[in-house]
Amino acid sequence: MKTIAIIDDDVSIGNLLTDLLERVPYHVVRAYSGTEAIYLLSQCKPDLILLDLMMPGLSGEEVLSQIQGIPVIVMSAKASVQDKVQLLLGGAADYLTKPFDTEELLARIVVQLRRQETVQTHLLTFADIVMDLDQHLVQVSGTTVHLTKTEFAILKLLMQHVGQVLPKSTLLERISLETPDCVESSLKVHISNLRRKLRAVTGIDYIEAVWGIGFKLRES
Repeated sequence: MKTIAIIDDDVSIGNLLTDLLERVPYHVVRAYSGTEAIYLLSQCKPDLILLDLMMPGLSGEEVLSQIQGIPVIVMSAKASVQDKVQLLLGGAADYLTKPFDTEELLARIVVQLRRQETVQTHLLTFADIVMDLDQHLVQVSGTTVHLTKTEFAILKLLMQHVGQVLPKSTLLERISLETPDCVESSLKVHISNLRRKLRAVTGIDYIEAVWGIGFKLRES
């Protein structure tokens, strides 16, 4: 079930939207101020955000500037073209002027979630790690980590099977098409180097060796 965050200090509008979205059904989380929104987003990552602009604490514009990787639909009484342009250029995925039709809102939510699913098919995420399959890029907490072709293939396979222990034989078989130079005798060295590079950014050891079996991503 997709999770949608409603960030709006107007309780009545928030309640109306919650009832509407839960009937779809979506899972709803809420924040009633900009400051509360930042805390909420530090604890969870919703699939989409509905964001009001005029709130106590941090404004909606300030919250928007701190959101990355999540589509944001701005809901605001501000109706000028210039306001809309600035917000869209500032990172908003869409803009609805209050008051709005709920059917239109639901349609725009569906469109944004579809777009996000298309983007996410090219991204793998685990904890602080984001892997861009198209650009062959890995970032840990926003810091780019340079991996060899073999290290990238190993990490990709582990991220595609979070929660599973992958035997050495499986790792070697699955990555052989991308990295035929990786053999059993060198696998441990490649994984050791990969663990070191990831750990250098946050101090966290993301890869766990399961004695006598293989390797897996370490779940907190």
